[in-house]
Amino acid sequence: MRRKMTPLNWQKSSFSGSGDGNACLELATTPDTLHLRESDTPTTHLTTTPTPLAHLLHHIKTGKLAAPQA
Repeated sequence: MRRKMTPLNWQKSSFSGSGDGNACLELATTPDTLHLRESDTPTTHLTTTPTPLAHLLHHIKTGKLAAPQA
């Protein structure tokens, strides 16, 4: 049986400014997951849980995220 999907309530990042441009990050949540997307490609989004996202943000903020090797 397929579970009915509840539409996500997408919210624009406060860092995106107040214009109607499409260069912003949007976030939606469910009880167990976080969904992120860029407003210029709304059909593509990343789904994660709070812990991995918190680890990623911590590594970005502390400069511990290694740059990809060429």
